[in-house]
Amino acid sequence: MTTYLQQAQTGVWDVRASFLPAIYLEGVTRAGGIATLLPPQPVDDDIAERLLDGLDGLIITGGRDVMPESYGQPRHPATDEDAADNRMRDAMEFALVRGAVRRGMPLLGICRGAQVLNVALGGTLHQHLPDVVGHTHHQQGNAVFSTSTVRTVPGSRLAALIGESSDAQCYHHQAIDRLGEGLVVSAQDADGVIEAVELDRATHPQAWVVAVQWHPEERLDDLRLFAAVVQAAAGYATERLNA
Repeated sequence: MTTYLQQAQTGVWDVRASFLPAIYLEGVTRAGGIATLLPPQPVDDDIAERLLDGLDGLIITGGRDVMPESYGQPRHPATDEDAADNRMRDAMEFALVRGAVRRGMPLLGICRGAQVLNVALGGTLHQHLPDVVGHTHHQQGNAVFSTSTVRTVPGSRLAALIGESSDAQCYHHQAIDRLGEGLVVSAQDADGVIEAVELDRATHPQAWVVAVQWHPEERLDDLRLFAAVVQAAAGYATERLNA
């Protein structure tokens, strides 16, 4: 799992730190997986490949906005300000995503992670959803998650996991616009906002790559997404051992 890198307070300390809310770890461990944290750091494709060599699956987690220059747009006033640490996280996660897709490693994207996946594969984002849908329901602010009903696309991997619809915990003011190469929409909400994508099963039948715009870690009474990526990772590990 990838992590944040920003100023953080703990006890008497106020320092630049890499961290991830523990609820993400609980999602993985409750589903039977072993959690490993990947702090943002300078990487190139070769270093990303070395990191992936030690993993069986990858989760790109939530966090700050992806820098819009990554998908060829100027910064919207509502988009997070440019920061060196955020640029480093973007670059690392793009490299990890590209490497995971190349090798067929199971990948789950969560919120920002869905956007990272899309941008890494050449897609773009809506930088501020209220400009598109006319309201702030998707991110009401003050760390209060809103509940949206998402409807899955029949025949998608996601539909096989969660059924026709699900109530999702959302906290995002950005969303996927133009799809990245090889991705298909697997869920939307009532506004038509893309709430999940995955690699096209027609062209990538063996690849388990699913990304959701919502926060499944906020509902650990429903471990289906975490269980699915852990199960896919176990299968990937077995295939590597037998290769």
